[in-house]
Amino acid sequence: MKKQSPQIVPLPFMVYFACVAFLAVAGFLDSCYLAVSHYRVYTDVAYQSFCAVSKAVNCDTVSQSTYSIFLGIPVPVWGVIGYLFLLLLLPFALSKDARHQRMWSICFLLALGYCLYSVILAVISTFFIRSYCLMCVLSYGINFSLVYFSWLIRKRFDTGGIIKGLKLDFNFLWQHRRKSVPVFALTFGIGLLLLISIPSYWSFSAGLLSRDVPTGVTPEGYPWIGATTPEIEITEFTDYKCFQCKKMHFYLRQLIEKYPARIRLVHRHFPIDDQINPLVKEKFHVGSGTLALFAAYAQFEAKFWETNDLIYSLVGKEDEIDLKEAAKTIGLNYKVFSHAINDRNLQYKVKHDIARGIKLGINGTPAYVIDGEVHQGQIPAAIINRSFK
Repeated sequence: MKKQSPQIVPLPFMVYFACVAFLAVAGFLDSCYLAVSHYRVYTDVAYQSFCAVSKAVNCDTVSQSTYSIFLGIPVPVWGVIGYLFLLLLLPFALSKDARHQRMWSICFLLALGYCLYSVILAVISTFFIRSYCLMCVLSYGINFSLVYFSWLIRKRFDTGGIIKGLKLDFNFLWQHRRKSVPVFALTFGIGLLLLISIPSYWSFSAGLLSRDVPTGVTPEGYPWIGATTPEIEITEFTDYKCFQCKKMHFYLRQLIEKYPARIRLVHRHFPIDDQINPLVKEKFHVGSGTLALFAAYAQFEAKFWETNDLIYSLVGKEDEIDLKEAAKTIGLNYKVFSHAINDRNLQYKVKHDIARGIKLGINGTPAYVIDGEVHQGQIPAAIINRSFK
């Protein structure tokens, strides 16, 4: 006699429901963390997320990308809205007349949408940003798990087709419209409110910088801005395509604006570009060397600091800065620069800064020299607090 295969007995409905609820809560909390991290990346000069592990695995690099903003809202905030919507819908599945069948076709469709979004973000991370965010990868896993469990619940408790299931689910929501309409309205309202009210904190701005702040050149020929007789002098080694350099640039410019008689900032070039920096052995921050040469040329024309500010304000907003248009904005002759870019004196100025940085032990940007001591990555808060109480 042929043995009959044992019949698969579904687990209690609440086990499956708890799995979906847990995943939705995990996704919501993960998105909240990513939203806070995204905000701090742009607003806290000392912030570095725990998953900034390497060049290839770095949440901060992903947050710094222009792809982290979608329709004027940070991508993780969209995640918060999406998971919140799912969490608000789940209680309808617990009502008695749902009979363990209703809402799961809608949940399955939502989870599929979340997965598609995850695939798009993964492609962007792989081919455009070239860096991965561990917490984003966690959300990908959550989304695919939501698809699996919502599909499993449909298979266990509602064996009808997906189209029929969607029709029944929407009809079920309409029957409970006194509760379902506020859920849809609340989710839409939150999205609209964020779209209207969330500040563009990712768009750096130094504000209205005074033209009265003194500028000059050190005896060695390096441009400075700030106090003529400073209490503290900061020498920066920066790369125009370095996000942290850009963030610190606007922070220091605002600090100088606030204390123009106490702080002096001296600029040195250190582009992390294999075309000009011997430390760099592979393509990285392509074009930052050219931007440094452009700024060095602007110094010869006594327009360094306004050029410096302009470059930082443009970097990140577009893939490639139109130097011809930038020269026009500043009042520089682009034709002269295009001929001067191969000039030995101009090349020497940038390469000399790089060589000096290497001699000081600098291998990345930004780096700051204060009282002869090198600080890489950021200026210690203790120094700022001590100098500007």
